[in-house]
Amino acid sequence: MFDTPKSKSNDLETIARSGGAFRRMAARVPTYLTDVRENPAWLPMFLLARTMPFRKAHWLTAKPVRSTDDATPSMFGNLQAEAIATELRRTGIFAGLTLPAPIREEIARFGRETPCFGNFERKVEFLADEHADAERRFGRTILSGHHFERVLQCDAALAVQRDPLLLNVARHYLGGQATLITTRTWWSFPTKSASEADLSRASFKFHFDLDDWRMLKFFFYLTDVDADAGPHVYVRGSHNRRRVKHQLTLLVGHPADEVLGFYGEDSAITMIGNAGTGFVEDPFGFHMGTLAKQSPRLMMEVGFGVSKPSNRRYHGEPVVR
Repeated sequence: MFDTPKSKSNDLETIARSGGAFRRMAARVPTYLTDVRENPAWLPMFLLARTMPFRKAHWLTAKPVRSTDDATPSMFGNLQAEAIATELRRTGIFAGLTLPAPIREEIARFGRETPCFGNFERKVEFLADEHADAERRFGRTILSGHHFERVLQCDAALAVQRDPLLLNVARHYLGGQATLITTRTWWSFPTKSASEADLSRASFKFHFDLDDWRMLKFFFYLTDVDADAGPHVYVRGSHNRRRVKHQLTLLVGHPADEVLGFYGEDSAITMIGNAGTGFVEDPFGFHMGTLAKQSPRLMMEVGFGVSKPSNRRYHGEPVVR
């Protein structure tokens, strides 16, 4: 599935990519400083949650799940939260969620009819169907389009984030203090003009998330996703063990050959499915989005964590100077 570079020239490319990664990290310093001012507890999380000893220690603070008699039906049928949590502990990912057609269609319509913001920039605003025109108009490559807080205007999206199964799974996996922290929808667009710099700024390399000490993310495809539509890839088992090298660096993104060389190529699972396909994963495990080659991908995410969420900005949005 992935080519493994072995030449010295590729080693030099890796060094070059690392330099670019450090420049990107430096550009994020204003965002990091704002995060610390808003929530001083963010800094120790950011520095220590990448290490397995501190993560395991934090898991010991998980509160027991309270028994509940809530009989509210789930749109996902009779799936058992405890069984899903057990599979998550084993592999880090569970596939088998399907959005009801009316819910999927309403969110997809919202995604088409609501302007999105390209590459996380609020000045780059356009409708998904106008992507090619937007690239010409703004004179830049546009790989993604996020709706940010506008997703809260979509009743179907709110129905998904409030579904009792999602919270029950989160609490059985993360502990009783699990709470909703993020809901987002975004487009991934195919483009013919993407440079290496564009790709390196996106999530097209294996990485892990450090938004909280413990997290769980539900993903739903709102368009059909095949191998050419930017499918999500997850490395099974990488959520509960970590190469020492990957614990002692501030970088969260790493080349595919380096990741799969340690965890095994057969550990990577590519999520392909029709519109409505859903899955849930522990995002501390290595994962990535692949480049949409032929058709755009619309996706929804509902995330749970154990810390106070930021009310200042939305997923991936930098601090605006």
